[in-house]
Amino acid sequence: MNVYGTSQIRNVVLLGHGGAGKTTVAEAMALLTGVTKRMGKVTDGNTISDYDKEEIKRQFSISTSLIPLEYEGENGPIKINLLDTPGFFDFVGEVEEAVSVADAAIIVVNCKAGIEVGTEKAWELCEKYDLPRLIFVTNMDDDHASYRELVLKLETRFGRKIAPFQLPIRENEKFVGFVNVVKMAGRRFTNLSDYEECEIPEYVQKNLGIAREALMEAVAETSEEYMERYFSGDEFTQEEISQALRTFVIDGTIVPVMMGSGINCQGFRVLLQAIDKYFPSPDKYECVGVDVSTGERFTAKYNDDVSLSARVFKTIADPFIGKYSLMKICTGTLKPDSVIYNVNKDAEEKVGKVYLLRGKDQIEVPELKAGDIGAVAKLTVTQTGDTIAVRTAPIVYHKPQISTPYTYMAYKAVNKGEDDKVSSALAKLMEEDLTLKVVNDAENRQALLYAIGDQQLDVVVSKLQTRYKVDIALSKPKFAFRETLRKKVKVQGKHKKQSGGHGQYGDVIMEFEPSGDLDTPYIFEEKVFGGSVPKNYFPAVEKGLQECVQKGPLAGYPVVGLKATLLDGSYHPVDSSEMAFKMATILAFKKGFMDAGPVLLEPIASLKVTVPDKFTGDVMGDLNRRRGRVLGMNSDHHGKQIIEADIPMSELFGYNTDLRSMTGGIGVYEYEFARYEQAPGDVQKKEVEARAAKDDE
Repeated sequence: MNVYGTSQIRNVVLLGHGGAGKTTVAEAMALLTGVTKRMGKVTDGNTISDYDKEEIKRQFSISTSLIPLEYEGENGPIKINLLDTPGFFDFVGEVEEAVSVADAAIIVVNCKAGIEVGTEKAWELCEKYDLPRLIFVTNMDDDHASYRELVLKLETRFGRKIAPFQLPIRENEKFVGFVNVVKMAGRRFTNLSDYEECEIPEYVQKNLGIAREALMEAVAETSEEYMERYFSGDEFTQEEISQALRTFVIDGTIVPVMMGSGINCQGFRVLLQAIDKYFPSPDKYECVGVDVSTGERFTAKYNDDVSLSARVFKTIADPFIGKYSLMKICTGTLKPDSVIYNVNKDAEEKVGKVYLLRGKDQIEVPELKAGDIGAVAKLTVTQTGDTIAVRTAPIVYHKPQISTPYTYMAYKAVNKGEDDKVSSALAKLMEEDLTLKVVNDAENRQALLYAIGDQQLDVVVSKLQTRYKVDIALSKPKFAFRETLRKKVKVQGKHKKQSGGHGQYGDVIMEFEPSGDLDTPYIFEEKVFGGSVPKNYFPAVEKGLQECVQKGPLAGYPVVGLKATLLDGSYHPVDSSEMAFKMATILAFKKGFMDAGPVLLEPIASLKVTVPDKFTGDVMGDLNRRRGRVLGMNSDHHGKQIIEADIPMSELFGYNTDLRSMTGGIGVYEYEFARYEQAPGDVQKKEVEARAAKDDE
C-alpha cells in the first residue's frame, strides 16, 4: 500500500446499533475499492473485520477492526481508515477507543428497524467528541422500509441538522436508484454500486422540492452575500453548493442522510464520494496534550514535518498473531527500525516493522505520516493510552475515555493448579480490553471479574477456553458484611489450666459497648485499679481483641464499632502469662458479644441511574423493590433524568440486565461504596443460617 500524506487521509468510524449492518457496509466498501474480490457475509463468518473465532461463532462484532481502503477521489487518491466497531453495549470500550482517533463518523441505521438505542448512543458519542457525521440508511431493498418515515423520525429526534442528500427511486416495489438532491439528478443502479443518469420520477418531485429547499437555505446561511443572492432568486453554482455543504458537514451544522442496500452492494460508490468530498482530513484538527518538560498545555496541527509523537489507542494481544500496538500518528513520521520513547513509562522501545492492519492481515509499510493509523508489533512496555514521542520533546496526549465496568462475578479456575495460567490469560485479555478488571477480594476469599455486562463476561469465559485453553467458573459474589453490637455488657473471662509444673492462669473483667465509629474495628481502654492485672499483660489483652474482631461470633464477618474496656481481673504470680491473658480475653469477647445484641451490617452503595424521562417511574419502582432509598432526581438537560439512591450492594447483583430490559438498553448507572447500615432481620437470618450450615459441613 502507498504512503499517504496527512491531507489525503480520512479516519472514519462506523457506529450504530447491533445488527444495523456496519460490518456489511465495510465489506461493500472493501469490495468497491478492490480490497476483496467477493463480498463476505456475517452469517458465513468470512468478513474482513469479524475474524475472531468468537465473532464468527456469535455472528456479531466484539472488537474494533481497522480496514484501510484506497480510493481514487475527485482531487487524487485518498486513504480511508475505516474503523468497524461493535454495536452491542457490552463492548462500548472498543467503540470509545475507535472514536478517540476518528475524525468523522458514519452512523449506520437499518431503515426497517428505524432509530434504535444504538443510533442514539452513536449520536451522543459524536456530540461528545464533536465529530462530523453522516447517516447511512441500509436495508433499502426491504419492501417494508419507509425512507421518508425514517427521515421524519430523524428530524424529530435530532433536529434541523438532518439533511437528506438522497431520495429513493423504487420501481415495482424494488429499490432501483436514487435522486441526488445536491445535484438535482436521477441515478439508476446498473451493476452493484455503479449507476447511470435517469429521469427523476414524478412521485419524488414533491419531497425533492422540500429537501432541496432546505439544503439551499443552509447554503445561503454561510454568508451575507449568499443570503442576498438566495432572496433575489439567484441560483448557486454546483461548486458553491459543494463548498458550503462541506463547511457545514465538517462543523456539524449539517448531517447528510444517504442510503443503500448492503446485501446488493448498492449506494456505496456515492458513500465513498461523500467521504472524499465532505469529511475532513486530520490536518483540519489539532492534537491536544501536555508538554511534560514544562507542564503546560500543548497543541499542534497534524503535521509530518516536525518530530514524532503518536498515541496508542488500542492493543491486540492475540496468541496467534502476536501483540500489536495500534496508534494514530499525531506529528512527524513513524519509520521502521527506529527507537521511540514512551513518555508515560519513561522508557525507550525499539520499533521493528511498521504495519497497517486490515482485519487480521498485516501489511508492511515504509512509513506512517501524521494523521495516519497503523500498528507496531511486540512493544514490551507500551500499553493502550500511552504516548510515543522523542525524548527531547516529551508530549503526553490524553488517554481515551473508557467506561467504568460495574457488573461483576466471582470466578475460580475449574481445574486445580491452573490459577497462574488463568491469571496470565486474564492479564492478556485486560491488556486488549480496558473495560475488564480483576479484583482480589481478600476479605471474602474470592477473585472478582468486572465487565460492562453479562454478555462480555460470557465472551471472556469463552475466549479463555478457546484461546488460552483454561476454564473458569463464574458464580454469584459474596458480599462483605460486618458485625457490631448494640448494648453495653460487662463480662468475665477466665482461663485456668493445671497440668503438672507451670499451669496457665488469666482472669479479666471487661465491658463491651458500641463505640459509635463504624470505620474502626475497636477502641481499647483500661481502667484497672490497684494492679489486679499487671500492666505488662495489657498488650496481651489487646492482642486477644485484635484476633477476635477479624471474625465475629455471629456469622464470621469482621467486627466494627466496638469499644472494649478492661476493668478488673486477677493474676497468679507463677501461672499467669501473656498467652493466658490473651485466651481469657477471647473467652470474655465471645460471651460478651453474643449478649450485647449483635447485628449484621450490610454495605450500602450510592447509586446514580441516568434514564430518559419516560422510564423514571419504572426505575424508581424497581429500586424500591431492591430495598433502595431514592434520594432525589435531577435533569441532565438533554431529556434524561439522573436518579440518586442509596441501595444495598447485594441488591445491585444483576442490576445491569434488569435496567437494560426496563429501558430498552438506554439506561446507564454508576455507584460507589458509601457506608455500612444494619441489615434487616430476614437478611441477617439468612446469613447466620448460611454460616451455621457451613460450620456443619
